[in-house]
Amino acid sequence: MAASLNAFDDLMACQLQPFIQFSGQIGGLVQEQARLTMESFKEQRKFIEMASQMAKPANDVQLMQLLQPISQLITQIQASEIKERNRKHEHFNHLSAIAEGIAAIGWVTVVPTPAPYVKEMCDSAQFYTNKVLVAFKDNPVMIHHIDWAKAWIGFLTELQKYIRQHHTTGLVWSSSSSQAAAPLPPPPPPPIGLDLGGKSAADQAMDDARAALFASINKGDDITKGLRKVTADQMTHKNPSLRLSSTVSDNEMKNLPISQQQQSKLATQLRPEKLCLEGRKWMVENFKNRHDLLVDDTYIQQSVNIYQCEDCILTVKGKVNSITLDKCKKFGIVFDSIVSFVELINCRQIKAQAMESVPTITIDFTDGVELYLGQQSLNAEIISSKSSSINVSVLAPNGDYVEHPIPEQLKSTWNGKGFHTEAISKN
Repeated sequence: MAASLNAFDDLMACQLQPFIQFSGQIGGLVQEQARLTMESFKEQRKFIEMASQMAKPANDVQLMQLLQPISQLITQIQASEIKERNRKHEHFNHLSAIAEGIAAIGWVTVVPTPAPYVKEMCDSAQFYTNKVLVAFKDNPVMIHHIDWAKAWIGFLTELQKYIRQHHTTGLVWSSSSSQAAAPLPPPPPPPIGLDLGGKSAADQAMDDARAALFASINKGDDITKGLRKVTADQMTHKNPSLRLSSTVSDNEMKNLPISQQQQSKLATQLRPEKLCLEGRKWMVENFKNRHDLLVDDTYIQQSVNIYQCEDCILTVKGKVNSITLDKCKKFGIVFDSIVSFVELINCRQIKAQAMESVPTITIDFTDGVELYLGQQSLNAEIISSKSSSINVSVLAPNGDYVEHPIPEQLKSTWNGKGFHTEAISKN
């Protein structure tokens, strides 16, 4: 048996099993989610063993099928309705910690540094386990909740160490290229009565994107083609300042090889969907192809933060302090009234409609914005920088919207004391 498998068995026995036992003491939904977590990592153990015995499949369909058992279990654990139905449940923070942390299981698809990805998921889970620690710290009868929180973070921390030792640059497949993937059995026939109509455009687009992704990451030796030379000033061991941040900017992402871009995108896709209230912030994250998102039961001290959503429509009911969209694409939002501002950052193809008043709309590093302003929001200040294709539609007396483009060109002239800059309107 490979050393990595022995180490993985030890990890599950020494770190994951205590978490399962403490979950059993808590019972209920926590115990059920923990059971699914154990099943997920059992499936991952099978996947690691399979990878140690065969070369990475060149066929993306086969690779998707190999990952299917894990994917199905993750979907059950991360199902947004589980947390949403139980938002007032006494163990809501427990359920959220599991849902956030289980995404770490996606490390098998991350190249070349899977351990930092697990660290990020661990930090997300720790946000909720810290709440558990605070809630039960003064209750000696409930000490198993404290042990439960420590066990979950302890397991995710040890998982990072395991990956650094045995899969430093990604999941290790068999080095023998002559070993082909074993043929998979054909899928079972569809159940009687299943609608076999064609896929929707959104589903087909997602399938095409996945196919392209796996085709890119399964090039074998060709995957290194196109890599650019790393200069001395880009090496972390020669330039310590580079170690201060692990964040990759959008411009830096464009310079990465295609394979690394796709791997980063896949890691993002494995993050769980989130629509919940954390303190005074509504968090809407990682949704795709959802046109029914809704935030209601709001009040003016709350804000709405929307992150990494694509091809979605969100309705915000009531009056809130602010709304921020970050790294969203093909996103539509309709909101009632804003106390402070609406902010668009690093977005593409955004449609936003103000039903009532909004003082300020700021647009930064965003391309393709359509704003719809009613009579109550005509006093809004629109501040844009490093953005393009911004159009504002104003409601006319006849009930139709009239479109007004925001100038993108600026003209600066010397006035004897400094430069005077004015916008060049589009004709």
